[in-house]
Amino acid sequence: MKVVTIAREPVELYKILKFEGLVDSGGAAKNAVADGLVLVNGEVETRKRRQIVSGDIVKFGGETLQIELG
Repeated sequence: MKVVTIAREPVELYKILKFEGLVDSGGAAKNAVADGLVLVNGEVETRKRRQIVSGDIVKFGGETLQIELG
Protein backbone atom coordinates (compact mmCIF):
# COMPACT_ATOMS: atom_id res chain seq x y z
CA MET A 1 0.00 0.00 0.00
CA LYS A 2 1.36 3.38 -1.01
CA VAL A 3 0.74 6.36 1.27
CA VAL A 4 -0.25 9.51 -0.62
CA THR A 5 0.07 12.78 1.26
CA ILE A 6 -2.22 15.59 0.20
CA ALA A 7 -1.71 19.24 1.17
CA ARG A 8 -5.40 20.02 1.48
CA GLU A 9 -8.66 18.16 1.46
CA PRO A 10 -10.88 17.28 -0.20
CA VAL A 11 -9.27 16.33 -3.53
CA GLU A 12 -11.27 15.04 -6.49
CA LEU A 13 -10.77 11.33 -7.15
CA TYR A 14 -9.69 11.66 -10.78
CA LYS A 15 -6.92 14.10 -9.79
CA ILE A 16 -5.37 11.57 -7.41
CA LEU A 17 -5.23 8.97 -10.19
CA LYS A 18 -3.66 11.49 -12.54
CA PHE A 19 -1.10 12.99 -10.14
CA GLU A 20 0.02 9.59 -8.86
CA GLY A 21 0.74 8.50 -12.42
CA LEU A 22 -1.80 5.68 -12.50
CA VAL A 23 -3.22 7.07 -15.76
CA ASP A 24 -1.77 9.20 -18.56
CA SER A 25 -4.23 12.08 -18.39
CA GLY A 26 -7.17 13.59 -16.56
CA GLY A 27 -9.46 12.30 -19.31
CA ALA A 28 -8.18 8.75 -18.86
CA ALA A 29 -8.70 9.08 -15.10
CA LYS A 30 -12.28 10.25 -15.57
CA ASN A 31 -12.97 7.36 -17.97
CA ALA A 32 -11.52 4.79 -15.55
CA VAL A 33 -13.77 6.09 -12.77
CA ALA A 34 -16.84 6.27 -15.02
CA ASP A 35 -16.20 2.68 -16.16
CA GLY A 36 -16.30 1.45 -12.56
CA LEU A 37 -12.63 0.45 -12.43
CA VAL A 38 -11.83 2.35 -9.22
CA LEU A 39 -12.63 1.34 -5.64
CA VAL A 40 -12.86 3.82 -2.78
CA ASN A 41 -12.97 2.29 0.68
CA GLY A 42 -13.77 -1.10 -0.84
CA GLU A 43 -16.70 0.03 -2.98
CA VAL A 44 -16.90 0.73 -6.71
CA GLU A 45 -16.93 4.50 -7.27
CA THR A 46 -18.25 6.00 -10.51
CA ARG A 47 -18.30 9.67 -9.52
CA LYS A 48 -15.27 11.33 -11.14
CA ARG A 49 -15.39 14.24 -8.75
CA ARG A 50 -15.85 12.16 -5.60
CA GLN A 51 -14.25 14.14 -2.79
CA ILE A 52 -11.35 12.17 -1.31
CA VAL A 53 -10.22 12.96 2.24
CA SER A 54 -7.61 11.73 4.68
CA GLY A 55 -8.19 8.11 5.63
CA ASP A 56 -9.71 7.07 2.30
CA ILE A 57 -8.30 4.01 0.50
CA VAL A 58 -8.26 4.13 -3.31
CA LYS A 59 -7.64 1.00 -5.42
CA PHE A 60 -7.00 1.02 -9.15
CA GLY A 61 -4.94 -1.03 -11.59
CA GLY A 62 -3.35 -3.22 -8.96
CA GLU A 63 -2.31 -0.21 -6.85
CA THR A 64 -3.65 0.63 -3.41
CA LEU A 65 -3.33 4.21 -2.16
CA GLN A 66 -3.90 5.34 1.41
CA ILE A 67 -4.66 9.05 1.54
CA GLU A 68 -3.22 11.18 4.36
CA LEU A 69 -3.34 14.90 5.04
CA GLY A 70 0.16 16.27 5.36
